[in-house]
Amino acid sequence: MRVLVTGGAGYIGSHTVLLLLEEGHEVFVVDNFSNSSPESLRRVAALSGRAATLYQADLLDAESLNRVLGETKPDAVIHFAGLKAVGESVAKPLMYYRNNVTGTLNLLDAMELAGCRNLVFSSSATVYGECTELPLVETTQRSATNPYGRTKLHIEEMLEELAAADERWSIAALRYFNPVGAHESGRIGEDPQGIPNNLMPFVAQVAVGRRDKVNVFGGDYPTVDGTGVRDYIHVVDLAAGHLAALDYLAQRTGSFVWNLGTGEGSSVLEVIQAFARAADKDVPYQIVDRRPGDVAENYADPVKARLELGWKAERGLEQMVQDMWRWQEQNPYGFPDEQPESLPDEELNEQIRLAASKAATATDPTTNKN
Repeated sequence: MRVLVTGGAGYIGSHTVLLLLEEGHEVFVVDNFSNSSPESLRRVAALSGRAATLYQADLLDAESLNRVLGETKPDAVIHFAGLKAVGESVAKPLMYYRNNVTGTLNLLDAMELAGCRNLVFSSSATVYGECTELPLVETTQRSATNPYGRTKLHIEEMLEELAAADERWSIAALRYFNPVGAHESGRIGEDPQGIPNNLMPFVAQVAVGRRDKVNVFGGDYPTVDGTGVRDYIHVVDLAAGHLAALDYLAQRTGSFVWNLGTGEGSSVLEVIQAFARAADKDVPYQIVDRRPGDVAENYADPVKARLELGWKAERGLEQMVQDMWRWQEQNPYGFPDEQPESLPDEELNEQIRLAASKAATATDPTTNKN
């Protein structure tokens, strides 16, 4: 299958691209590197022995997007690209609506023009808002509480209405819970710019010495240890969910939605303690005031994905933190700093192909004969 991945150089995107390549798909990546690095695609090529084709483009540039879809003619699109920081969305709501919603509209227009109507959309459990009825199921009422979450909700509604109006479309919305971890090689992982917005990368940066301590927001919740409980899912399991959704859509039309989570919650202190064990060192933390809008617990009911997609999360918290620590220890400051816009697509793609070629040669037994 020819698969176009928007935001394919990012955290979840790069792990999904790797899995797609390993499964034999032909992969094209669209990324503007606003929160990612082309180094991730070089490393994906080195891990898989195969190269994705990169296009540097912004989803707000409709002309460029039409050109990319016209050239690649994909069978399906996996749509990761988007801004994702809750706090930033509160401060800059118009930027989030413009980037996430308008960017998705441009993508849908380009897909329609190219005759591609299979889409897997990267949604979020934030569409459930502050719902406290647990576990969260796909039919739980949606009510996002911040601009980021509302962009995901608006896009879900837009996709549902599109599929209802045009029966040729096949659309899946995957509601992630808390993606964590990294590829077991330690070669690709989460590399947030600036101060991490999520718990696990912040804990990792404290463990590696980049930050002094973890602020734990609230220690008096009605949970096992007073700290917030969340459903953490390994990024490799999450990537596998996208391939399962692609297979499902290949046989059906309409609009579908699935939770991707483990169905189990871990507290903030349980995550910190697990990370301390993995790194074999103390991870300092302090309890501070709760954040407005945070709920005590949040976890998925993943049964629908298991029954319909044949998918379930395989990796537990211990493996999540072990893989995350391996990535952070090998890459204490993430991917090397670079300015990708200074290199044209042709040069970046040549670097990616070279990395794949070297990996393929190294694993080919016929090249090691005397």
